[in-house]
Amino acid sequence: MTPAQEKPPRALFAGASRRWVRLLPWGVAFVLCVALLPTTIQVLTADYGLNAGVASALAVAQAAPLLLAVVRPLQAWYVVFVADVAGALVLLTVDLEERLLWPFPPMEIVGYVGLCLALGLRERRRTLVLVWLATAGAGIGLGSVVPDGTSSNSTVLTMLSGITLLLSGALRERYEAQRRLAEQETISEAERDRRTLLEERARIARELHDVVAHHMSVITVQADTAAYRLDRLPPHVQEEFTSIAATARESLGEMRRLLGVLRNEEAHGELAPQPGLTRIGQLVEATVRAGMPVEFTPCDADVPEAVGLSAYRIVQEALANVVRHAPGAPTQVSVSESVAQDGARLTVLVVNGPPPEPPAAPIEEGGTGHGLVGMRERVRLAGGTLDTGPLPDGGFRVAAQIPLTEKDLT
Repeated sequence: MTPAQEKPPRALFAGASRRWVRLLPWGVAFVLCVALLPTTIQVLTADYGLNAGVASALAVAQAAPLLLAVVRPLQAWYVVFVADVAGALVLLTVDLEERLLWPFPPMEIVGYVGLCLALGLRERRRTLVLVWLATAGAGIGLGSVVPDGTSSNSTVLTMLSGITLLLSGALRERYEAQRRLAEQETISEAERDRRTLLEERARIARELHDVVAHHMSVITVQADTAAYRLDRLPPHVQEEFTSIAATARESLGEMRRLLGVLRNEEAHGELAPQPGLTRIGQLVEATVRAGMPVEFTPCDADVPEAVGLSAYRIVQEALANVVRHAPGAPTQVSVSESVAQDGARLTVLVVNGPPPEPPAAPIEEGGTGHGLVGMRERVRLAGGTLDTGPLPDGGFRVAAQIPLTEKDLT
C-alpha cells in the first residue's frame, strides 16, 4: 500500500457506538492540556526559578502533544519524552532546593502517565516494551547525575509508566480479542447462510433432475422408435431421429454426472416420482389428521411438472412452519391459476392466523432452516415472485406466483 493509499489514523474509541465514549479521549486530553500548561509554567518559574520563556517553551512541548496523543500517541510520545529529558537537563542549570523533585516535576509525571495510557490503548506490545525501556533508561541515566541535596523521582515515573502501559495494553488486547471473536461469529453466520443456500439449491437440482430426466427419456424413446412407428421415412429423416436420440442420451448422461457432483453422502436417490399439484390435497389431509385446522382450495390446472413440484414444496414448507411456530392456528391453503398481461400464473397462498395459545418453545427443535430459503430459490428458478411476512393479527402469510408460460420458464 502506497502512502497515498494509507488510511488516516483514527482517534481512540472512534469505533464506539455511543457518542460520549467517542468524545471521552478528547475531553480527557483537553482537560490535561488546559490544566498542565499553566501549572507547568507557574511551577517551573516560581518554584524552580527558570526563565519564563524557557519555562513556557517546556510547558508547551510537554502538555500540547497530549491533544495529538488522541490520534497519534506514538508521535506525541516522541515530543513529550524529548521535552521531559530536556527539561530535566535544563533544571541542572539552576540551584535546586532540597524539597524540589528532580528530574521530573509532579505535573510532568501526570502528563506522562496520561500519555502512556493512550499508548497502551493504541500501540502493539513490542512498542510498549520499547517505550518503557526508553523511560527506564532515561530515569537511570538522569539518576546518575542527581544534584546535591535533591531526591530523584525517576523510579516513581518508571513504575507508574510501566503499570499504566501494562494495564492499558491488556485492555486493548482484550478488546481486540473480543472484536476478532465478533468478526468470526459474523463470518461464520454468513458462511452458514451461504451453505444453507447452496444445500437448498443442490436439493432443488436433484429433485428437478427426475422431472427433466423423464422428459428426456420420452424424447429418446420417441426418436428411437420413429422408424418403426412411421412408414416410409426418408433416410435423412431417420438419421435426424437417430441424432436426436443420441443427443438426448448424451444429455441424460451429463445430467447424471452433474447430479453425482451435487449429491452429498447423506443424500440417496429417490425411487418415487416427484410430487405435484395432485399431491397437495394429500399433504393437507395429513396435516389435518395431525390436529391442524387447515382449509384447502385446490386447482385442477394442467401445469408443468417443475411448477407443480415447486408449488408442492412451498405448501409443504409453509405448513411445516405453521406446525413448528404456530401449532393449532387456523390455516388457509389455496392454489389457483390466473391470467395476467404477461401470461398465465399459478398462485400459491398459505395464510395462518395466530395460535390459540402461544407455545412456550417451538415444537420441533434444530430445524433445517431451509424453509424460506427453499421457497425463495424455487420461485426464483421459475421466474416468479414470493411474498412472505407477518400479519397484523399475529399470523403469517406466504404468497408465491409462478409463471406457467414456456417463455417465463426458460
